[in-house]
Amino acid sequence: MNPFAYRTTGLAIKAFSWLSKANIRTHGAERIPISASLIFVINHFTRIETLLMPYYIYQLTGIPVWSLADFGLFKGPLGSYLDRVGAVSTRDPDRDRLIVKTLLTGEAAWVIYPEGRMVKNKKLVEKGRYMISYAGGKHPPHTGAATLALRTEFYRQRLRYLHALNHDETRRLMKGFGIDDIVPVLERNLYIVPVNLTYYPIRARENMLTSLARRFKEGLSERAVEELMAEGTMFLSGVDVDMHFGAPIAINRCLSCPTINQDIQSGRPIEFDEDIRSRSQMRREALQIMKRYMDAIYAMTTVNHDHLFASLLRLAPFKRLRPADLRSKVYLAAAHCLTAPDIHLHRSLREDQLHLLTDDRYNKYRDFFELARQTGVVEARKGYLFKDVKRLNRPFAFHRIRTDNPVRVMANEIEPLRTLQRCLRRIAWQPGFATRRRLARLLFKQAEEDFERDYATYRIEGESKDPSIGRPFLLRGRSRSLGVVLVHGYMAAPEEVRELARFIQRKGFWVYAPRVPGHGTAPEDLATRSFPEWLRVVESGCALMACHCRRVVIGGFSNGAGLALETSSRLPSIRGVFAVCPPLRLQDFSARFVPAMDIWNRLMKRIRTNGPVKEFITNQPENPHINYSRNPIAGIRELERLMDRVEERLKHVQVPAVVVQSAGDPVVDPRGSRRVFELIGSEDKKYMLFNFDRHGILLGDGAAKVHRVIGNFLDDIRSGAID
Repeated sequence: MNPFAYRTTGLAIKAFSWLSKANIRTHGAERIPISASLIFVINHFTRIETLLMPYYIYQLTGIPVWSLADFGLFKGPLGSYLDRVGAVSTRDPDRDRLIVKTLLTGEAAWVIYPEGRMVKNKKLVEKGRYMISYAGGKHPPHTGAATLALRTEFYRQRLRYLHALNHDETRRLMKGFGIDDIVPVLERNLYIVPVNLTYYPIRARENMLTSLARRFKEGLSERAVEELMAEGTMFLSGVDVDMHFGAPIAINRCLSCPTINQDIQSGRPIEFDEDIRSRSQMRREALQIMKRYMDAIYAMTTVNHDHLFASLLRLAPFKRLRPADLRSKVYLAAAHCLTAPDIHLHRSLREDQLHLLTDDRYNKYRDFFELARQTGVVEARKGYLFKDVKRLNRPFAFHRIRTDNPVRVMANEIEPLRTLQRCLRRIAWQPGFATRRRLARLLFKQAEEDFERDYATYRIEGESKDPSIGRPFLLRGRSRSLGVVLVHGYMAAPEEVRELARFIQRKGFWVYAPRVPGHGTAPEDLATRSFPEWLRVVESGCALMACHCRRVVIGGFSNGAGLALETSSRLPSIRGVFAVCPPLRLQDFSARFVPAMDIWNRLMKRIRTNGPVKEFITNQPENPHINYSRNPIAGIRELERLMDRVEERLKHVQVPAVVVQSAGDPVVDPRGSRRVFELIGSEDKKYMLFNFDRHGILLGDGAAKVHRVIGNFLDDIRSGAID
């Protein structure tokens, strides 16, 4: 090992990191037994891994790491460089003896790729067995790493046994392996450490490297073009690299067979390449170890959105499917992955996946669809996706598959995850209507569980209302033509809109009333919430209703009206919105000083004094059986933040809209609701002002008039009179 070459490698990798936008995350590095002899077995998808992995592992462990590399790389300057940094050709005649020696002494750890060469197509499983496909055909994974590990431990245990007897064979073996001090050799153990590398996203297109290469060399080989397009795009355009280290496999436990022990304890000289009696047993043990580390490597695959989209598209039994159904199936698959303890997830799958069902704001579906469309795997016609089954499953040229059929590559990568595959197959084969019903049940169950958990956590005896007040509810309609998401107001609960919900149901529509987080429990719960949490639950309600009905209308009262308006500005599934007493400005005097009061409270908590912290103000609700009697300052602050957000988004509301306002509203300034109406971007909008002198106009005297206005609005949308 050349220390200078190692430093040179470090500088090269630092330069590469400066150019690269790759984001490398390491998991499980604490599992690496630093004081042992180590063989790292790693999957192989890019050429640069040959240079990167030894250095990264060296940085983690402080142990020099050598590697086996394809003999074809050992040509010219690159070959000389690889030789200096500890890479050994797969065709080096002294390869095995060198590896065993360095593992015995702990001089170096080793990186070995059991697949043999890069597996560009990531085709790893055939008829339930590991079978590596490559340009020239296919073969089972190599047992080389297991064989070398067994040979190393064979000699270590042989040295340990014979050394105790002061045997001549001990001295011969020490000389043969260049061992000066036998004690450290005997004290070590050898482990195989499985490592998985997962790249996301996988994209291949023209990039800086391909442009430079074409400029300086005409007639690039097909292989070179593919590698520059695929790997250059990944590292220069941004890729997440998840590096998982698995549980070490102890090799000394694999030599307990009596036949092997007889050879270990034999006093006669055994040459390094001698065909010993236990060779067949050693081969069987090597096969078992190989299966263990192959299982471990691919069990650590980091599942991402592309994996789920590609696999579900491939497994779908029909050529035609709705984009919404594909997105729903991915949502269900992601939900399953979250509950499966043995599945590693990309960080984007550990976050809220509601965007898959609504506005695709992170472009997970769009990016996958564009890739699939550009490569001819799917096309969109008349609101459906049509997949090209032949192209998706066609065997492409090995050196072109990452550019010509990346969807197949993505699906192949998680094929070894058998439990996940069974789940994906069930989801893929579900009819669209069954998928939607399953999704609706899941979303409603989550909403109910969230309420039950929050109620149990924050319930205050004598102050919290009966749980029936705050529990979300779903009312079934006579047809699935239209459904309504109905959002309650600030410091209220779903019970506030139940009367209107029943009126809407009697007209034949479905109605879902979500519970806005922090409501229906206790004011202390509301004090901990933020308006994005409120929006998330409303958005979930729209996704739920879209599972039941072909068209979705959203509406709300007071703060719920603001939430409805903001949501309708983003979600393409919304066909109309109604807002009853939507706030843009608060007329309540105490609320005007909330921002300053909120800042004062935070300051007092930070400096930990006994200063005058005022976290709640008294509320005199119109409906004390529903509303809180204490108003958290932090809650009003979030209400005002929501108002600011709504004001920004109103111009993006393009669906039919109705704004209803009470002329004598003591809470919401009618001028504010008029301003809301004026800012709405829709051409089809209506403003209704009722001569009431109270805020809660969905209940009590005159509420029937408000209900009729909303009912007529819904009838017009159903009939197509407005659209």
